[in-house]
Amino acid sequence: MATARKIIHVDMDAFYASVEQRDNEAYRGKPLAVGRPELRGVVSAASYEARAYGVHSAMPSVTAMRKCPHLIFVTPRFDVYKDVSMQLRAIFLEYTDLVEPLALDEAFLDVTQNHKNIPSATIIAKEIQRRIYAEVGLRASAGVSYNKFLAKIASDYKKPNGFFAVLPQDAEKFIETLKIEQFFGVGKVTAERMHRYGIFTGKDLRQRSEVDLVRLFGKVGRTLYEQARGVDLREVTPNRITKSISAESTFLQDKDSLVLLDVELYHLANEVTQRMKDEAFYGKTITVKVKYANFKQVTRSRTFPDKVIDFRLLWAVAKELLRQVSLSQQKVRLLGLGVSNVGVAGEPEQKYAQLDLF
Repeated sequence: MATARKIIHVDMDAFYASVEQRDNEAYRGKPLAVGRPELRGVVSAASYEARAYGVHSAMPSVTAMRKCPHLIFVTPRFDVYKDVSMQLRAIFLEYTDLVEPLALDEAFLDVTQNHKNIPSATIIAKEIQRRIYAEVGLRASAGVSYNKFLAKIASDYKKPNGFFAVLPQDAEKFIETLKIEQFFGVGKVTAERMHRYGIFTGKDLRQRSEVDLVRLFGKVGRTLYEQARGVDLREVTPNRITKSISAESTFLQDKDSLVLLDVELYHLANEVTQRMKDEAFYGKTITVKVKYANFKQVTRSRTFPDKVIDFRLLWAVAKELLRQVSLSQQKVRLLGLGVSNVGVAGEPEQKYAQLDLF
């Protein structure tokens, strides 16, 4: 087991909602949701005051309002959140160049060797927490350990404004106490399957052989076998490669008209094309996602030999893929469009899929 690394995971507390409460005194101490109070609206983030009522991110807005009738809704300001995220990144980079952002509100830092020659990751993590509050006006939770898996778990352990460290000598007992849902790769469906096999905690997981876990759960079984033993060899990688770019739209009223859906695809294709240009990202696979009124979801994809950069191609293929989806039984609630199968601008002898590929 590798124990030499010193990894910190910093996770902002209720990030979007906290930014809104920071910037508007009238919101402080009150249940607040970032999102839109529409019939098809979804909560992007919830303040801790709102969470006390059972409101959480990804919850339909109507459900959130039912749980908390006096809930305050605030329209997202993603430009502001991105600016704040860059402030956080600047603080992190003062300590190490090995900063791996996972989203606007969280990041891994490898401080084994750091710019300030501070020997303790605990000291660095607590100093970063203090600086974020003093310089940005927000609270953050931090976890420290010798690998990414345990540092991430530690940062969630005492939220909000929490700190927790998992030392190598304490890792085995700590992992045994974890619920199986806390392990990477274990979603709701996998957790239910594990429960049927009598696996509820890290201790239960540790008693299973690698062969057994792979047989039952495929590749994720091997990862779980290692995590149960405190093993995670993933490095902190500063330049994480974008794997896909996508956009989607949830309709106020369900649609079954191809004309109206084509209009939505036009706007989605524009958004995805612009984001590809902004991030210098170009993929080979175009995917259309359709979610019906009954919440059943289907996808259709097409892959090209070269990278797609042409808006006209993206929109034309999206329309073609949409016509492979049945609209006779259910109306459409949500439409999405994405590009994946990564490629990055600037590669030597790079070719791109233009409209002439048709």
